[in-house]
Formats: sequence, C-alpha cells, structure tokens
Amino acid sequence: MKRVLIFGATSAIAAEAARLYAERGARLHLIGRNPEKLADVAERCAATTVTTMAGDLADLDGNEERVREAIDVLGGVDIALIAHGDLGDQLATERSFAEAEAVLRVNFLSPVSLLVPLANHLEAARGGRIGVITSVAGERGRPRNYTYGAAKGGLSIYLEGLRSRLYPAGVSVTTLKLGPVDTPMTRTHKKNALFGHPAPVARSLVAAIDRRVPEAYIPWFWGGIMPIVKRTPERLFQRLPFLSGR
Repeated sequence: MKRVLIFGATSAIAAEAARLYAERGARLHLIGRNPEKLADVAERCAATTVTTMAGDLADLDGNEERVREAIDVLGGVDIALIAHGDLGDQLATERSFAEAEAVLRVNFLSPVSLLVPLANHLEAARGGRIGVITSVAGERGRPRNYTYGAAKGGLSIYLEGLRSRLYPAGVSVTTLKLGPVDTPMTRTHKKNALFGHPAPVARSLVAAIDRRVPEAYIPWFWGGIMPIVKRTPERLFQRLPFLSGR
C-alpha cells in the first residue's frame, strides 16, 4: 500500500488527486487549512485509510513539525504532493510590501519549508516521489501576475536543483507547471478555452508523478505555448496587450 502525503489537500485539484490515489487503495494523509473542507475531502476518500491534519501552511515555523508528524502517522512516505498556493492581488502587491511578502511566502517559502525536511527524509530512505505544483506564470514576468509568477518561477528553479541532488538517492522530483484552471482560486477570472478543469488536470499530474518525469506542462498544450512566450523579444512582448496587458 502506497503512503501518500498531500499538502493543500482542500484545493480543487488536490482533492481530485486524493480521490485518484484513494481509488488505488493508497493510504492517505491530508493536510489543509480548513477543517470542514478537509473532512469533506477525507469523506470522498473513505474507501481507503485516511488521516488528516488541519494547519496553515503559511505558518512557516510549524511546517517542519507538520512534516515530521505526517511521516510518523503514515510510517514513512512514498509519494508527496505539494499543491497549495494563492494568486493574491497583483495590484495590492505593488502598493504594499506586506501584500507582496504574503504572496511570496505562500507560493515559494512555504513549499521550500516543507521540501527541506521532506527531501531529507526521502534521501535517507533512498526512494520516493515528490510532485510540486508550480505555474506557467513562472515562465515569464507579466504585469498581470508578476509577484505570483516570481514566486512560482523561483520554486521551479529550486526544484531543478533539488531534483539533481536527490537523483542519486532514487527520489524523483516532478515540477507540475499548470496553466490556469477553472477553480475557486480563479473565480474572478474571465474563462477561455485555455483553462483546464480540476479532474483532468489531477489525472495528468498523478500520471506525471507516476512516470517520474522531471517536469510536466498541464494541460499538455502549454508545453508548446510557453517556449514562444518566453522567447518573444521584450520590445515586441511589451507591445502585445494579450501578453503584457493587465
């Protein structure tokens, strides 16, 4: 029985991933901020053994202990998914450093505070899989979300280094670069054909972790779009409102 640890388990995507792992008969330990939502996710996974822990993952000082407790509850970890994040308010992060710091803390520092003890445990155990949700927003700074994008871009770079460090220990690290997904986090965003949906996105990310791929664009078509966005010369980029507009 695989032991699966999911951080940010109450998000729409993570909840779908938890359900998929439950269908496989994995033992789950779910961590999320909202106890009621956490209980709902656990109930959807009731066909398998599920334990939960409520906690705010933006509380960095508590995250090492959360990882330690989770490992103890599960008796080890085979698969870990870090799935929490917050888009924040870009305009607010431009007016206030406190707002910017909150976005950077949730989307970059919080995952790192979990990855340090988690990576150390799996390295010592000589095996395991880590999947971390980042974003295509981290591929290039755009006025509409560059604070969030900077956090996700920094996280992707961190994961590159971690992946090479853990490779000799047989631990895979998969960077899950998601495009926009139709979830409560994007409820105020105008939707278009490029938006993914939680269930298929969850299937894709679980499959990527299964295959131990270094990185995966989800949905897949972002793997064709982002190289063009990244390589567009800045003078042209700034003149294209659909890329550089708010």
